[in-house]
Amino acid sequence: MNIHAIRAIYTFELGRTLRTLFQSLASPVISTSLYFIVFGSAIGSRMHTIGGVSYGAFIVPGLIMLALLTESTANASFGIYLPRFTGTVYELLSAPISAVEALTGYVGAAATKSVVLGLIIACTARLFVPYGIVHPVWAAGFLILTSITFSLFGFILGLWADGFEKLQVVPVMIITPLTFLGGTFYSVSMLPPAWQTVTLFNPIVYLVSGFRWAFYGQADVGVGFSLGMIVLFMALCVAIITWVFKTGWRLRT
Repeated sequence: MNIHAIRAIYTFELGRTLRTLFQSLASPVISTSLYFIVFGSAIGSRMHTIGGVSYGAFIVPGLIMLALLTESTANASFGIYLPRFTGTVYELLSAPISAVEALTGYVGAAATKSVVLGLIIACTARLFVPYGIVHPVWAAGFLILTSITFSLFGFILGLWADGFEKLQVVPVMIITPLTFLGGTFYSVSMLPPAWQTVTLFNPIVYLVSGFRWAFYGQADVGVGFSLGMIVLFMALCVAIITWVFKTGWRLRT
């Protein structure tokens, strides 16, 4: 294992975050704070509790997950797309490092940034609503696993995209709407039976539900099933990336 190569890629990607600090950290935190002001304070004060949890506290896990999914995908996709765009990806391919080492550097940096962002948003939420975490170890596990999984997905997106516009299509047109419809602002049990069935086909439901269970001990689906969905999606992403490095798709052409 070439530790020096992993550290070089990891450090470079983290350094890029420091150079774009407002876009990487401040902007998502400000956006999430506005959600807390509008939904948590203005609307939440007029709503009843959900499962014994105030509405403002109820949406905290969903909003953290919303920021986590979009930022993990965006960070990892831009991290690998930029070398492809500038042509420096050939230096990476010709360097004496394996696909695992390159992937560890890029995905590790993207996941680290997402975990830090999630922790910052969790701390920011305490300024608006009081809440506790019933299962902190599970919460940390879901936070890390989700960050790694969607960083892997973002890496695939960065390989697939052939323009800056395509980098925004999936996060904006697919991930964000699915997160909004995945129980971020409501419980699936509040929907009519027919819509509950439809909602269960949304994979984001299992991520938000598992993360919310770690906070309050209540979930729309079983926590074991939520964890299984994350692991399954992670395995699928790893399989696709392995195929990409073996075939050179979008890397050597």
